[in-house]
Amino acid sequence: MRSPQSLHNGDTPSPLPRIPHFQSTLSVQKLRRFNSLILFFRLAAFCFSLASSIFMLTNSRGSNSPRWYDYDAFRFVFAANAIVAIYSLFEMGVSVWEISRGATFFPEVLQVWFDFGHDQVFAYLLLSADSAGTELARTLKGTDTCTAANAFCLQSDISVALGFAGFLFIGVSSLLSGFRVACFIINGSRFHL
Repeated sequence: MRSPQSLHNGDTPSPLPRIPHFQSTLSVQKLRRFNSLILFFRLAAFCFSLASSIFMLTNSRGSNSPRWYDYDAFRFVFAANAIVAIYSLFEMGVSVWEISRGATFFPEVLQVWFDFGHDQVFAYLLLSADSAGTELARTLKGTDTCTAANAFCLQSDISVALGFAGFLFIGVSSLLSGFRVACFIINGSRFHL
């Protein structure tokens, strides 16, 4: 309690007492659970994109068999999935950092927008690459390429399907990072606590 003497010496009492920032254990657990969910989807996107790029990279059978790098769409599928695998690996590291330390890797405003923007860009990159790969695979099925080298076409189909699964998981990650952006805009924090 302040003495009346201190008020006479020019001090003004504050209207509200200072309350230290309090964060409940429940809200910390919810934030950790949400970040773990994002980590799971990033891990799944990494696994499927890496598998897709490996399937496309190993899709050559011999000297007479067609090669994946002879087709622009299949090169696009390989490159897009490799890029998304590298990005997902980086984001998994950032997610582990955030879960273990309780703070973002970059400043919070940068981290929220970085995640959302890159998730969007790489999701659309995967969608366009796998769509181009699907169209080329359908076109090849109508030619002699798939009758003479059926394993090449089958492995190309598997690679494209794995890429679409990677798109699904990075798309869900994009929705979750969009939720974090919305929370940041509304509340000033990446998650409503």
